[in-house]
Amino acid sequence: MQIGPFEVFSLSESGKMGVLFKPLRCAIRLAVILFVLGNVSASEFNPYKVLGVSRHAGQAEIRKAYKQLVKEWHPDKNKDPSAEDMFIKITKSYEILSSEDRRANYDQFGQTDENQHHNQAPHGFHHFHDSFYFDQSFFRFTQSTRDFTDSKHLFQYEKYMNEVVPDSFKRPYLIKITSEWCFNCIHIEPVWKETVQDMEPLGVGIGVVDIGYEKRLANHLGARGAPSILALINGRVTFFHNAVSRENLRHFVESLLPQKLVEKVTDDNYIQFLNGWKGENKPSVLLFHTATSAPFLYKLSAFAYRDFVRFGYVAHSESTRIQQKFSVNTYAPTMLLFKENTEKPADAIQSRGIKKQTVDEFVSSNRFLLVPRLVNQKFFDELCPVKQFHRRRKYCVLLITGEDETFVPVNDAFFDFASSNTKEVVRFAYVYQRQQQPLCDALLKKEDMSPPQVIILERRSAAGKVLYRTVTGWNGSDDDKHRLYEQLELLQRDPTILTYDAMLPELNNELASMFLIRWVNAAFDYLSQICFEILYSNWREVMPIVSLIFSALFILFGTVIIQAFSDSEDKTAKRKAKESPKTAGSSSDTENASSRPSKKNFVEVTELTDMTYYSNLVKLKPGHINVVLVLTDSSKQVLLKKFAKEVYSFSGYQTLHYSFLNTDKHSRWMDSLLQLAPSARLSEDEEEDGASSCRLDYTGHVLALNGHKKYFCLFRPTFTEDEDDAIQLHHKLDRLNLWMEKLTEGTLPRHHVPVWPDLHSTTPKK
Repeated sequence: MQIGPFEVFSLSESGKMGVLFKPLRCAIRLAVILFVLGNVSASEFNPYKVLGVSRHAGQAEIRKAYKQLVKEWHPDKNKDPSAEDMFIKITKSYEILSSEDRRANYDQFGQTDENQHHNQAPHGFHHFHDSFYFDQSFFRFTQSTRDFTDSKHLFQYEKYMNEVVPDSFKRPYLIKITSEWCFNCIHIEPVWKETVQDMEPLGVGIGVVDIGYEKRLANHLGARGAPSILALINGRVTFFHNAVSRENLRHFVESLLPQKLVEKVTDDNYIQFLNGWKGENKPSVLLFHTATSAPFLYKLSAFAYRDFVRFGYVAHSESTRIQQKFSVNTYAPTMLLFKENTEKPADAIQSRGIKKQTVDEFVSSNRFLLVPRLVNQKFFDELCPVKQFHRRRKYCVLLITGEDETFVPVNDAFFDFASSNTKEVVRFAYVYQRQQQPLCDALLKKEDMSPPQVIILERRSAAGKVLYRTVTGWNGSDDDKHRLYEQLELLQRDPTILTYDAMLPELNNELASMFLIRWVNAAFDYLSQICFEILYSNWREVMPIVSLIFSALFILFGTVIIQAFSDSEDKTAKRKAKESPKTAGSSSDTENASSRPSKKNFVEVTELTDMTYYSNLVKLKPGHINVVLVLTDSSKQVLLKKFAKEVYSFSGYQTLHYSFLNTDKHSRWMDSLLQLAPSARLSEDEEEDGASSCRLDYTGHVLALNGHKKYFCLFRPTFTEDEDDAIQLHHKLDRLNLWMEKLTEGTLPRHHVPVWPDLHSTTPKK
């Protein structure tokens, strides 16, 4: 029967349901029993107890205990039946405690690789105190679902430090920071796959760091979250901060490569480029291509072999003369390699689709000149490697010579002999005795010889041990060449003819820059890294450093400011103490004089011309005033002397500037100015009184011009009754000193203008 929405079963029906649920109950009980047994078995295994160390033991103590127990419980030495199980426990305990991540996981959760799944709640749920929560198994996401592209590029800390960082000096790396539960990583996954397929064949290293499993490496890289993309080149990490697309990622990696890897070669500079082998001691490679810029693949090859080969790029549209000279086919990319002979390529390849492997083989097999100069230890190691196997022996024929012109014939003869050599096991090189004095002393001291000398040597150890033999004398004659040829033939049959041995010192680095340049480059890299950390790093980590810097700067500037104020107060007190009391009549003069700034030793007066008009008036700084004297050619010498004498006591003011205006050159400027300022004009009575003598004569007028606020103060000259023009001209500026006092006090009347007139205009421009 039914009661509402509920259904009532009979006893017989409930019995049938009990029979149906009985297998389910058994399965649940079995799972609980296995879970408890798993916890019990897991709790019995304690790696600290197995190794006999405390929870605070360091790695050195753990390693020492492990070595002792391994020797004691090794199944080959210990015949105890439980030795094998004990040996496995010891090994597993050491694996857990020697890994920082696994040890931290065990200390926090008590989990090892075997019991971490047993200690979890049933699939789909965590413990009750963790609240209801779905884990990854509920959605059927497992670690095995990781993409194969990411799996083969996974980085661990040890691999990164020991392999990737040294390799970053030969090729750039593009690294993705991801994690298992990064849903944003899913959005960039298609672009990342396309980028890997595009850039990995070109030679770019690809890496993936799982921030959940490699926290130490992620912290070392400076990654604060996922997803993140960064590049590693020359051991330096740079983060990508742009829209994630294949073009942007490719441009990002390309922009990090050094700028001068590939030199652009044209018809005008190709001879200079090819002759550069003399100074840089490297072969030269030219790529002929239709593109206007060097391909990305070519730049990557140039970065990998930049220490051994010079790279140039030739665009077909800009190199008709080079193409004709070397018979280059313009229908396919062509690479030409030149050594000492710049008229004929030593090697060449041409293909429509040049692969990275082809370029690497082409450059690697020709990375040395026929007779290169030993310039540093790295070059010596590559040219003359240490003997490893009998079949891979490399003999080095070394010419010890000098840099003077007297050695040129000897050097040319050695080069001719090396050019005709066909033996692959023999390498030829030369050194300058002055540049590599320790090396030459070690090879010549036993026979007490002086250059030029030819020495055949074989390196036996990386520490510097060599076996060698000296070819008696070398003048470059045919007899010398024949004697050297016989020695090399004998060496092929009997390597024991190298009778002398020596320990060679490390070669001087002739290409090393000066100490100051290295220091500047290191400082620039350090400052760049600090700026990058401030701009893109986590502010919680950077803030203490920034706070410390600003605190130090605040203390420094605060001390300087306080010291400056204290010094000024002490000087003022001393000056007042030394001043003697004066009369009341002179108190105002003393007060004015003491308030003025200190005088200069001269008064600088400039002329208002087309070049200085705007800077000295129209564009004058706010608060600055230009004091302008109006004169003529005839009165210039007299008035300037008088003007300088009158304003000399005000030369200490930083806001006052002094100029003069010649009305013979700019006759209408004063009229235009006074038309714009009616308040500055003379009254009708004054104009009638002075009409006969000074109606249009502005000689001796002085203007104080404020270019920013557009006003001026006017000084009218003093007129005397003396008939002598020279005497009258001399007294025009008699009261200028008092006028300057009022100017500095701000009590002079101000005449405002709407705009400053042009220096040559007859009417003002509005």
